[in-house]
Amino acid sequence: MNLGDFDFDLPAELIAQAPLAERGGSRLLVIRRDAGSIEHARFADLPDLLTPGDLLVRNETRVIPARLRGRKESGGQVELLLVERREGAEELWRCMTRSSKPTRIGSRLYFPGEIEGEVEADLGDGWRLVRFRCRENLLTVLESAGEMPLPPYIQRPPAADDRERYQTVYAREPGAVAAPTAGLHFSGDTFAELAARGIHACGLTLHVGPGTFLPVRSENLDEHRMHGELFAIPAETAEAVNRAHAEGRRVVAIGTTSTRALESAVDENGALRATSAETHLFIRPGFRFRMTDALITNFHLPKSTLLVLVAAFAGRELILEAYRQAVEKQYRFFSYGDCMLIL
Repeated sequence: MNLGDFDFDLPAELIAQAPLAERGGSRLLVIRRDAGSIEHARFADLPDLLTPGDLLVRNETRVIPARLRGRKESGGQVELLLVERREGAEELWRCMTRSSKPTRIGSRLYFPGEIEGEVEADLGDGWRLVRFRCRENLLTVLESAGEMPLPPYIQRPPAADDRERYQTVYAREPGAVAAPTAGLHFSGDTFAELAARGIHACGLTLHVGPGTFLPVRSENLDEHRMHGELFAIPAETAEAVNRAHAEGRRVVAIGTTSTRALESAVDENGALRATSAETHLFIRPGFRFRMTDALITNFHLPKSTLLVLVAAFAGRELILEAYRQAVEKQYRFFSYGDCMLIL
């Protein structure tokens, strides 16, 4: 299929620029695949829309304040987004860089919190390997010296409350540069209400990278290659998912990142395996979902891999009709926006 098959018109004023006062205050569009129907509800209705015995799977990655703004030795400004720490290397990170002139190998960089960096390799297209030195663990220093990496469509500087609101309440494994946004709607009270109805949750980790926002450059979807993202599925989650399927219960993925992790770890017998790996999985129409029975997701960018994924799950025509209705009814879009339940 072609990228143009996944386009829609979105007025800029519908792009949410800030979270609602309450996490669970959003609207919820409900798609029923079998019936081909679209309903309009509230996120607070979620416990009534699910079935006792359903198993929720959530992505427990934690967004790090991964954006650093500083200066080069020459005095010029430089901005880094720390994307991935290199395995086995002390404070060596793969970074996206932005500056008036490209940073060269050997360049020294200076940031708040007495963080110093040195460019060790040029990876092309603005990517660099940078080794950092600071007074203590870099992730600890970033908590005060770094900025939350809000998506480019949020047209404002990060605010103090973004450190809490651009983070799920169950985030625990640092490593993401973007939030798994479907989870932003959930509070502790939501999970308590779901549990009281026999609907429980288990966790996995997929560290969301900047590829979630980068444009797709290939019109032919078969030519697109996904940026790699690290994920981990604990043994207890694999056991819970496999037990649910064996008992005929639904597995409900909270977000496209949970979906990609689940579908990346299916063994030759069709069971979920406990693993830690990197996924490049690009889910598009024709994909056979083997782990995911229902999906909770936010609204996604036109011509994005995430929109292609949800179209693969619900059907392209039904998804585009749902998006048309969401625009007509003025739903809030993207990270801080409303959400969708696909049954």
